[in-house]
Amino acid sequence: MSRTTSKSAMYFRMLRRAAILRKGQAAAALAAVIVAGAAGTAMLNLYVDVQTKLRREFRKFGANIVAQAKSGENFPPATLQRISTELGDHGLAVPFSYAVARTDKDQSVVVVGTDFNSVRQLDPWWSVSAWPKRAGEALVGARAARIINHNGQPFTLSVQERALRFSEAGTVQTGAGEDSRVYISQSDFHEWTGMNPSVIEIAASGSPADVSATIENLKLALPDADVTAVRQVTEAEANLLGKTRSTLLWSSALIVCIAALCVLATLMGWVFDRRRDFAIMKALGASDRLIALFVAGEAAIMGFAGALVGFAAGIGIADWIGHANF
Repeated sequence: MSRTTSKSAMYFRMLRRAAILRKGQAAAALAAVIVAGAAGTAMLNLYVDVQTKLRREFRKFGANIVAQAKSGENFPPATLQRISTELGDHGLAVPFSYAVARTDKDQSVVVVGTDFNSVRQLDPWWSVSAWPKRAGEALVGARAARIINHNGQPFTLSVQERALRFSEAGTVQTGAGEDSRVYISQSDFHEWTGMNPSVIEIAASGSPADVSATIENLKLALPDADVTAVRQVTEAEANLLGKTRSTLLWSSALIVCIAALCVLATLMGWVFDRRRDFAIMKALGASDRLIALFVAGEAAIMGFAGALVGFAAGIGIADWIGHANF
């Protein structure tokens, strides 16, 4: 037993001594393992995490599901609560009420009632100068502002001969239909027109399969509504996610293979530089098995240490890339 312990102690002393005497070669081999481990870990972490991050980014581009009441009808007050219950913590539902109003110059403009706090979460990409905060304030589209032509002063709009005066809190510009509308709070809209929302835009999180399942559940929960997916968003999301993950997977495989070849070349060069040491060991009676154990032990220690450091560095790099890009 003591003889075995003595041999083990000698073996580890030889490993330590070899590392001390050949610090340059050992450091180069260790650095190669660390770089390989860090690169592989970073790419694989990005591959796993990019899907969640991209889905979160897509939700910033607005709704991917739209629930619309039958033509000429509005949703009852409980509909929004029913949709929110169906979504749970995996989505956001925002109501929109529409009416055509007349300006004091008898020009028509679309007025939309909504929940501004929810819209800010649903459509953070809108270019808004200032959001309404009080009753009687409106968010005016860039083109609608030219139609009203109020020069920053309070303006009057009429729906079915019922007039209401508004002040502009800010303007919105999106390059789309929102520019031609005037947005007011849902409470102001209902008090003014007596109408409930006719459209509910929904941002549902999850995979394309999860979104499809949500649509089917909403159709069952809302039999009197037309529930459809926003194809431009859902299809683009599915295609982009698939292509991005595929690119990352193949890039990860290529980087890992190149890094493995670099580590192999470094270790082979390290062994080749020590051929005289091995010749001396054999001359002193060392067997091929002992020399092989010696080389394997050095490689295992460096591999373990390098992989551990590389793994930690790779996670840090992946986290930094995620924060920098998302």
